[in-house]
Parts: sequence; C-alpha cells; structure tokens
Amino acid sequence: MKFSVFQTSHQGGRQKNEDRMGYCFTQESALFVLADGMGGHPEGEIAAEIALQTMATLFKKQAQPTLENVGHFLESSLLTAHRQILRYAIDKAMPDSPRTTLVAAVIQNGYIQWIHCGDSRLYIARASTLVLRTRDHSYSELRDSILTKVGEMNRNVLFTCLGSPTRPIYDLSASTALSLGDRVLLCSDGLWGPLREEDIVTRLVSGPVDHAGPILVDYAYAAAGKHSDNITLIAAHWEEEAQITIPAEEYYAYDEDFTSTITGDLLDDSAIEQSLDDINQALSKSKPGNTP
Repeated sequence: MKFSVFQTSHQGGRQKNEDRMGYCFTQESALFVLADGMGGHPEGEIAAEIALQTMATLFKKQAQPTLENVGHFLESSLLTAHRQILRYAIDKAMPDSPRTTLVAAVIQNGYIQWIHCGDSRLYIARASTLVLRTRDHSYSELRDSILTKVGEMNRNVLFTCLGSPTRPIYDLSASTALSLGDRVLLCSDGLWGPLREEDIVTRLVSGPVDHAGPILVDYAYAAAGKHSDNITLIAAHWEEEAQITIPAEEYYAYDEDFTSTITGDLLDDSAIEQSLDDINQALSKSKPGNTP
C-alpha cells in the first residue's frame, strides 16, 4: 500500500482547539479520522478525542492486517464512539454531554470507504477535478421541501452529531476504487467554511500533500480573519492503482499515537464499560489543544 499523508491543525482565532485528527495503518489497511468538538456544549475537545481514540483502538484490534468488513467496522465504531461519549458524561455527572462531528475513512486493497456525522467533510480530487465530497448534516443541505418547513431556522445548524441524547444520523459510503494520483482530504468546517470549493481542489492538488496542506490552512485562515474557527485537515496522496486480491503477509504496524484497547463485542455494554478506563487513560496523556 503506497500513499503519502500530511495532517495539521491550527487554533485559528478561538481560545482553544477542539479539533482532533489522526491516522493509523497496517501494511494493507489505513484508517483516517477527523473530529470537530462542538462549541456550545462542554468539553468538545474531549468528545473529539474519545471519538478518535475509540475508532483507532477498534481498528488496531480488527485490522489483522485487513478489516474483514470495512463498512461494518466504520458503522459499529462510530456508534461505539457515540456511546463512549455518553458514558463519559454519565461518569462525570455532567448536565450536558460533550459533542462532536466525525468523518472517518478506511483505505484497503486500493479502495476507500468512509462514514461521517455532522459537517466535517471528505473530498476526493482526481486530476484537478472534484470527484466527490460528503454531504453535511445541516439544514442547508436538506432538500428544498424540508427547507421550506424549517422556515427562518439557521440552515447551517447541524441536526446530528456524536454525543447527543438521540442516536446519531450518519452517511456510510459504498466502497470506491482509488486511481493513481487521487487526493483525499478530511477537514473540519474551519477549513472549508471560508473557501470556495474550486479553491480547495486547486490547492489540494498543487503539489505534494506536505506542501498543499499548509497552503490550504494558511489560505483558510487568511480568508476567515481573526475570528477563524479551528482549522484541521488530513490530506492523503494515493500512489498506486486499485487492487482486488488481498496479499497474504501478516505484517502489522500502526501509528503509536493511538494507545488504548477495547475487547469484546463492539456494541456490548459490559465491554464498553470495561474500556472506558482505557479511553480515560488515553485522554489524560493528551494535552489540551494538541492533536494526537
């Protein structure tokens, strides 16, 4: 599996950085995760960190060296992250739970599949053309018939997230083949909000991802001004054609930023209870405002 990756986060004009991002991988599978903790609720950065750590620990447990079912992994790990956030709030006796958006993608055997909840986005660019982007879970992206019903409601308001009392709404993609040279971008709304779509794509493909990534962040910060939101991205450059067969190698490696473990059935209550201490230990190692 051949790809290059760059990740970064800028605090912008906010008092703290509530975004979190990270990736981990084996020789044959890679997970990319980005979460944007929501202001207006307590400890948004903790919700984002829990989501990140939960998905990463489940990936490390199941990717041996590939995931048996990528779609099931993405769906069940998102729901587990949601429940971990709620259990964190219960454990701390919080009157309101922390909340976060989430976008996550797995690349395996030359194919990408992703899941998202909220308005953190995934883009795929091919030869300077936008192939696709995710649809935000906000009123501005609903069909006209529904928009008519909400009337004067702020259409940029999200109607779902992780950590809310209700079950999250999320989109799970089909598995999509990557082509040589494709660029994949995961980003928070602090990046895409102040920029035009064509400007994002132009800069995303402007050079190596470790060159294009900082340019995108600087451009978004300049466009948003001193009141900029947190700006966070992960950019990956795919460097091989799609593959069909799964190699037999058992080599396993991962990014050591992800440190906790989860055992048992993915959605089993006792297993989630048991793993909460591990998640809290991982959180205690993360300094406020830093990304893992």
